Amino acid sequence: MEFFRIKRDIPFMRHALVFNLVSLATFLAAVFFLFSKGLHLSVEFTGGTLLEVTYSQPADLAGVRNTVAQLGFADVQVQNFGTARDVLIRLPVQKGVSSAQQSNQVMAALKEADATATMRRTEFVGPQVGDELAADGLKALAFVVVGIMIYLAVRFEWKFAVAAIIANLHDVVIILGFFAFFQWEFSLPVLAAVLAVLGYSVNESVVIFDRIRENFRRYRKMNTVEIINNAITSTISRTIITHGSTQMMVLSMLLFGGATLHYFALALTIGILFGIYSSVFVAAAIAMWLGITREDLVKGGVAKKDIDPNDPNAGATV
Repeated sequence: MEFFRIKRDIPFMRHALVFNLVSLATFLAAVFFLFSKGLHLSVEFTGGTLLEVTYSQPADLAGVRNTVAQLGFADVQVQNFGTARDVLIRLPVQKGVSSAQQSNQVMAALKEADATATMRRTEFVGPQVGDELAADGLKALAFVVVGIMIYLAVRFEWKFAVAAIIANLHDVVIILGFFAFFQWEFSLPVLAAVLAVLGYSVNESVVIFDRIRENFRRYRKMNTVEIINNAITSTISRTIITHGSTQMMVLSMLLFGGATLHYFALALTIGILFGIYSSVFVAAAIAMWLGITREDLVKGGVAKKDIDPNDPNAGATV
C-alpha cells in the first residue's frame, strides 16, 4: 500500500555527514546529562512505600493525587488496579520518616477527603529490590542488543548489524538523555518503552536494508550511494503509513492516558521520531561508510539486467 510514489530519488546520502555530526553532538549531549544529572528514578528503583486503598465508589485519581501532593510528597504515583474503586499509591523514601508514619499520614488525609477510604495493604519496598530491577533491566537491554546483532548478521551482513546497533543505541541513549535533562521520572513502564523502541527502530532499519539488498540485485550499474538513496526513497510511503499510525495511537495515550501512561508515551514518541531519523541518516550512512558492496549481499545470486529505478513498474512495492 502506498499513499504516493516519488519519481526521483532523494539524495539522502549527500547530507549524511552533516546529519551524523548533528547526531553525534546530540548523542554526546545526552551522555553528558546522563552522567552530570543522572536519571530521576521512580519508587520501583529507589525504594519507598506502597499503599493499596479502596473506596466505596470509583476513585477520583486526580483528587487522590492532589491530596497526597499537598502533604509534601513529590513524585507520587497514583493509579487504579483491579477495579476503579481500588487505588495503588507509591510514595518515595523520605529521610527521617518511617514507612508506617508515611502510611498513617497519607491515610489520615485521604479519610479526611473521603471517609470511605480504607487501607487494604501497605508495604515497604527497599532499595535492594530497586537494584535488582535495575540490573534485570540492563540484562534485558543487553540481551535485546545481542539478539538484534545476531539476527541482522545472519539475515544480511555483519556491516549492517554494526550499523543498526549503533543507530538503535543512539536512539536509546538520546531517550535517556531527555529524561536526564528534564528530570522526568524513569519508571518500569519507561524502561519497557525503551526496549520497545529498540525493536521498533530495528524494524525500520530492516525494511531499508532489505530494499538495499534487493536493489543491489536489480540495478547493476548503480553505485552504492545511488542504491541506498533509491532504497530509502522507495520506502518513504511505507514509513509514513507505519510510523504515522503508530504515533496516532501513542499520541492518544500521551494526551488521554493520564499520569500513569504519560512518560511511557513520551518515551515512545521520542523513540519513534529518532527511530526514523537514525534508520535513514545513521544506520544507512554507517553501512555505506563501512563499505557495503553488492558482493556482500548477493553472494551466490545472479543480478538482473539493469533497470531504470525511476520506472514506476520497476521493483517491488512496499
